[in-house]
Amino acid sequence: MLSNRHDTVCQRRSLALPVALPLDNRRNHHGLYTMNYHTLKLSFCLCLGLLLNSSSWVSAELRLGAPFSDHMVVQQNRPITVWGWDDVDTMVTVTMGEHTATAKADADGKWSARLPGRAASHDPASISIAGSTETTLNDVLVGEVWLCSGQSNMEWTVSSSNNPEDEIAAANHPLIRHIKVKHVPSATPQSDVSTDGWQVCSSDTVAAFTAVGYFFGRHLQSNLDVPIGLIGSNWGGTRIEPWTPPAGFQRVAALGDIANDLGSYPEVNADGTVNHQSALALYNGMIHPLLPFAIRGAIWYQGESNNGEGMLYYEKMRALITGWREVWNDPTMPFYFVQLAPYRYRQPDQLPGIWEAQSAVLEVAGTGMAVTTDIGNVADIHPRNKQEVGRRLGLWALTKTYGHDVGSYMGPIYQSMRIEGDRIRLFFDHADEGLVSRDGESLSWFTVAGFDREFVEAEALIDGNTVVVSSDQLSEPLAVRFGWHEEAEPNLANRVGLPAAPFRTHGW
Repeated sequence: MLSNRHDTVCQRRSLALPVALPLDNRRNHHGLYTMNYHTLKLSFCLCLGLLLNSSSWVSAELRLGAPFSDHMVVQQNRPITVWGWDDVDTMVTVTMGEHTATAKADADGKWSARLPGRAASHDPASISIAGSTETTLNDVLVGEVWLCSGQSNMEWTVSSSNNPEDEIAAANHPLIRHIKVKHVPSATPQSDVSTDGWQVCSSDTVAAFTAVGYFFGRHLQSNLDVPIGLIGSNWGGTRIEPWTPPAGFQRVAALGDIANDLGSYPEVNADGTVNHQSALALYNGMIHPLLPFAIRGAIWYQGESNNGEGMLYYEKMRALITGWREVWNDPTMPFYFVQLAPYRYRQPDQLPGIWEAQSAVLEVAGTGMAVTTDIGNVADIHPRNKQEVGRRLGLWALTKTYGHDVGSYMGPIYQSMRIEGDRIRLFFDHADEGLVSRDGESLSWFTVAGFDREFVEAEALIDGNTVVVSSDQLSEPLAVRFGWHEEAEPNLANRVGLPAAPFRTHGW
């Protein structure tokens, strides 16, 4: 039996059969040649197949790119680019409110239309798209959109964070929306990727949101009073190289070994699968399909899988930031990241090397770092207090991106030192309001060394917005280390409790 679709097609027009049909060599009683059952069945199938495969009969359905679904959030005050696929040469019309844009599907069926930017609003809008078929995106909000990327500590969900029952029960925030990009490595830049669409934040949906992203977004939403869109493109256990676009590697001289051999990446295994840990693999499959969807900026939590690389990780961070800014055509795009929490890797000096590299990234304009040495768990690489991580990232964004005065948004950062006889005085940025011991105990995790470069435990005292370090074992100190151990959870902080970042004063 024919389907309804086939019946409809056949009823719309009668056709001369495009093939010569073989006739049975028997005549019926009227003297006419007839076809037997099997010949008739074969001929009908040939006819129907040609009919259904003819572009003049059946149109390919209009299809939208990955970021587009009901409940989406689009970036305020930026052009709204909508794209998708349709029949070649089809004219597609996109309408949002009083604005309309048209585009023509190219030889690959791809089309892209741009609407003018709009101010943030709590009022939902709709976007209608008409091509060979029509569709409408409903409950669209205009606000602030952030990319949430990295490895498992960014992918970590609300349901696995501190106080999950209370957080889920209280998650009535319909102006916060989240979309999760599925894990798809690719050997070449892709134009589309799979998602489950945008989810409105509620007690029914929030459990699966990126926790750091959600708590970051919640902090922004409560302060900005605009819709917040969170794009979760993240994958546990991944290195930084797969997320970096070619342009990033090409802009950093220290990564010439990759930049000069980009044709070899990503690596493809013997069975044809793409090594998702190799350079470009996740950029191709999970970032490139989002372009050119406008975003305000990115938050990043990654580095555990690159532990042990020391300052080379700084170069790789520069490549990632520079590359993302280039592909989004936004040279000042905000990029805020999390300094890794203490954890017992059983390689005590390696994690401080990553901490040092992350601190150095602050030299790149438009970046910010949330320090987490006080909210980790040395026995768990996935600390559960994602609420405070998100809030600290939010302090950076509110201050640097949105111009809000939130007071302190960063803990003390080592600036310089001065030798004063048998002691060393340390100076800090972000310490104008003074320094404190966050637990009221003596300052911890300070060590000092002399000419022999052997570090010994030191006494450290707060003196205004400086720290004075000394040891009875040294009369001529030369260098200081602070928190220079993977399990270090030091207590130096500023007056609002934001912790000082680990550092060393020497380059030995």
